[in-house]
Order: sequence, then structure tokens, then C-alpha cells
Amino acid sequence: MNTATASPVMLYTEQTPNPESLKFVTNRMLYRGTADFREEALAREWSPLASTLFDQPFVKGVYITNNFVSITKEFNYEWADIMLKLKDLIKKYVEDGGEIMKDGYADAMQALEADRVAEQFSGEDGEIAQRIKELIDTYVKPAVEMDGGNIEFQRYEKGTVYVMMQGSCSGCPSSTVTLKSGIEGMLKRMVPEVQDVVQEMG
Repeated sequence: MNTATASPVMLYTEQTPNPESLKFVTNRMLYRGTADFREEALAREWSPLASTLFDQPFVKGVYITNNFVSITKEFNYEWADIMLKLKDLIKKYVEDGGEIMKDGYADAMQALEADRVAEQFSGEDGEIAQRIKELIDTYVKPAVEMDGGNIEFQRYEKGTVYVMMQGSCSGCPSSTVTLKSGIEGMLKRMVPEVQDVVQEMG
């Protein structure tokens, strides 16, 4: 690629509802999919960009989707001290054409997901579980993504819906409120069998 004609990489930060997470937004498509790295080992295996970020002592979690990276910091660091360093690091990495994700990540995650899905939608509650997953994917996911995070339906069991929050929503104080007031309220209205929505930790 002729870098002389390439548009410069623009990067800005956006607050998320989680004080420990910040969204680093670029004018480039980074990854068409969602990649949530809460532990370094998975990042080292699949994402050179996430690995580079985990090299920094203050990075606790990395979430990559579309044109942004959400970074969760270790709580004993202040954003004021590390934000510029992270901005420069990501900007340079993207400018240099560094590899974001290794091929095969989506397939590997899909295989894991397929096993889980087969389990999720079996049994007498399978139909309800399917309906709940569709509602979450259609109505909840887009809103959560605006905040730099993601929500994944885990399973439905005896009136309880289990979900997992990812990216900036993982461990965010306000995600519990969102879960209880917003998501639980909507699901109860649309699926009368739902009594409760619970967040699972990954």
C-alpha cells in the first residue's frame, strides 16, 4: 500500500460507564467481530495488538470490535497518567499496519460457542432460551456496544436468564443497574416466563 496517499490514522477516546475502562476509537476498521481478552494468555494466542497492550503493566483487559479498542486498566493507575501513552501506542500500531487478530480466532470461538449453543437450546426451555437470545441480540447489544462493551446470552434456567458482560461493561458498577432495570424489565415484559436476570463472570 502506498502510505503517502493513505489517510492518517485518527484516534480519540470516549468515556464508558465503567471508570476503569476507556474506549479508543479509530477511523479504521480493526476487526469485524468481537474479541474479548480478559486474560493475557488468550491475547497472546490470538491477538498481536492485544498482546502489545498487555505488555503494559497497567492493562487489565482488552476488547476489540469494529473500529475501537476498549481497555480496562488496573485500578491502581490513573487514566491521566497512561491515556496518552496508550493512544500513541495504538495509533502507531495501526499506522504501521500491525496485525490486529490472527486468522482462525473467529472459527475457534465459534466452535466453542456451537458447543454451548447446543446445550443452551436443548430441553424443554430451548424455545424460550432462543427467544431471549434474539431479544438480547436485537435490542440490548447495540446499546451496550455504544458504551464500548458487549453482552452475551449464556443460558436460561428455571425462570433465570444468565448473561455475560464484556468489554467496558465487565465489572462496571452501572452495568448491574442496566441489567436489573433495563434488560430484566424488558425481558419480563416480552417473555413472561423470565423472573430474573443474572450476570455471570467470565
